[in-house]
Amino acid sequence: MTNRYAVILAAGQGTRMKSKLYKVLHPVMGRPMVQHVMNQINTVDLDEIVTIVGFGADAVIEKIGNASKFVVQEEQLGTGHAVQQAESILKDKEGTTIVVCGDTPLITDKTYQELFNHHEKENAQATILTTKIENPTGYGRVIRNDQNVVERIVEQKDANDAELAVNEINTGTYCFDNQALFNALKEVSNDNAQGEYYLPDVIEILRDKDEKVSAFLTPNDEETLGVNDRVALAEAEKVMKKRINEKHMRNGVTIIDPDNTYIGPDVIIEQDVQIHPGSIITGNSSIKSNAEIGPHTEITNCSIGEETIVRQSVANDSQIGARVKIGPYAHIRPQASIGNEAKIGNFVEVKKSVIGDKSKVSHLSYIGDAEIGSNVNVGCGTITVNYDGKNKYLTKIDDDAFIGCNSNLIAPVNIGKGSFVAAGSTITKNVPEDSLSVARARQENKEGYAKRLNNRN
Repeated sequence: MTNRYAVILAAGQGTRMKSKLYKVLHPVMGRPMVQHVMNQINTVDLDEIVTIVGFGADAVIEKIGNASKFVVQEEQLGTGHAVQQAESILKDKEGTTIVVCGDTPLITDKTYQELFNHHEKENAQATILTTKIENPTGYGRVIRNDQNVVERIVEQKDANDAELAVNEINTGTYCFDNQALFNALKEVSNDNAQGEYYLPDVIEILRDKDEKVSAFLTPNDEETLGVNDRVALAEAEKVMKKRINEKHMRNGVTIIDPDNTYIGPDVIIEQDVQIHPGSIITGNSSIKSNAEIGPHTEITNCSIGEETIVRQSVANDSQIGARVKIGPYAHIRPQASIGNEAKIGNFVEVKKSVIGDKSKVSHLSYIGDAEIGSNVNVGCGTITVNYDGKNKYLTKIDDDAFIGCNSNLIAPVNIGKGSFVAAGSTITKNVPEDSLSVARARQENKEGYAKRLNNRN
């Protein structure tokens, strides 16, 4: 089998994005564009990947990590100049090199594989990935001769009227014979409107030497979208969202309104999950079978057990068990662990706490820095008072305890197994097992006093 290499172009700042964030790091469905490219190209059997970085080099390298070697392009003098930077690593190698732009996040591993296979089957020195679009403005045009053979690629700024009318475009992705590529790059000139060294000029150089140049026309033009501004970024997001949602639906997930459901590329969802409109599920989240999510629910980096229901709520960086009911309008903050068959009701906030199996925090409560056992009932309006202005402390509630409404549990404090805390209590000391704790002032009624107050008013 022919050796295969990849060069990923990720050096440009992307001035049209009008952003301090470097272009290839702009996310599409939560993942940087260049990471989408890297993940797809990595599934093709490659011997070496070289990423050309420039602006924001350190940030790009940090995102990609050990998946690639890196070369810095100190000056951005065009795509041809960028590929030349990989010469020190690849120039003496034999095989096929694919050149990919870091701002094309939608190209799939299937297309990359088909491009390699076509190039090697044709025994070409260069193969261009092309597509046809209705409005080719801004793209380099693929110019063919009367025999339908590719002669050259003309950039938008350098094209004449006849060439501008061509709707077959260069997607910016190529396969080359590796040594032919670097030999031809030495002959590329910057005699053009931009004063840059264009990689597409390699095609014409090879044609002038009677080397075989081929083109692989992909019918999926949306896949080849290059992201140069926020408009194209939104379009890429739309395409990626549709692709991800269709994958889950074909795997047995019910998405009631795919146009209004956002699922990140790393999310794992089992069959027979139902997702309602307005739901956003991102990060390394996983959802077990027969769960029900939404509507209008945001889940990030959470594992959710089977048959759990989460409605109109937000959950982040937490573990949620099976047959749990959350919401509406609950907030599960990081480092929460919700046990099986628990209930976290409306307007409840849980932060860095363990909620045991079958325990209930039904409404209007704050549970922070707490360990709550099994079969505990936490009444409406209960607060674990975990912060004294300097430090945070633990509240521990043992199995089968009952916390009455509007209770304040001043941490550090422990409520013993099977104990009752009376409604309206402010608990500052530990409550022994099987005890009733009442911590409130004795009620006093002053009959007729209200009339005196009313007369004064």
